[in-house]
Amino acid sequence: MLIIDPTNTPPEPVPGPEPAASQGRSLQVIVMSSQKGGSGKTTLCGHLAVQAELAGAGPVAIVDTDPQGSLAQWWNARSTDAPLFMKAQVDFLHEDLDQLERSGVRLVFIDTPPAVTDTIRRIVAHADLVVVPTRPSPHDLRAVGATLDIVESQRKPLVFAVNGAAARARITSDTAVALSQHGTVATATVHHRTDFATSMINGGTVMEANPDGRSAAEIGELWSYLATRLERQQRPVSTSQPAQMSPLRGHGFGRRRSMAQAAAE
Repeated sequence: MLIIDPTNTPPEPVPGPEPAASQGRSLQVIVMSSQKGGSGKTTLCGHLAVQAELAGAGPVAIVDTDPQGSLAQWWNARSTDAPLFMKAQVDFLHEDLDQLERSGVRLVFIDTPPAVTDTIRRIVAHADLVVVPTRPSPHDLRAVGATLDIVESQRKPLVFAVNGAAARARITSDTAVALSQHGTVATATVHHRTDFATSMINGGTVMEANPDGRSAAEIGELWSYLATRLERQQRPVSTSQPAQMSPLRGHGFGRRRSMAQAAAE
């Protein structure tokens, strides 16, 4: 299992100006962003990463840039080797993504902190696609503007994902209509069900707990939609042979941190 802990790597040089983020890369980066807490951003990030791996889009890596470390805690509880994991430093995110690419990773999901505008702007600069989870509520809709401003300032493609919806509630369709006035809305809606939370307690997902359930089907539909969006804008992939995973061990790779360590970060 691949895990990178920056505290176990040699000191990095002082970061310079932000690079031309995603130019020339063969791996693709999806940034999950929302200025509002409680949007389900971390839950969707973990689920979509696992679904992408199951769908053959891997190797997939998840990157946790949220100081709260919820995604890291979920990953530490997992018993499988995928997706891969990196606890990244925003100042050196370009170098971290280069390292993942050299290791053979094809797709990266980045979880971001809420309401830290400058940090989110710097992370979004590396995105091939920004996914904005939005719950069908007036508070979530009011919070969308700040995220939209950041994404537009970086000229990145954006997709709204309606998340935590109530079945057959009019506000769900109203939310989709309102969001469509500001950007593309994913055709798949993820509804509120307790199995999302319960499946993540032990590092799992709804696809692994109940692959034939409605929640698993919705995540599958959402990933299929996002994969289509990525495919439309995919750059030519380098024909050079990717580096092997195994030589990376000994540089902070392959070690699972304890829950206490993750929570302390």
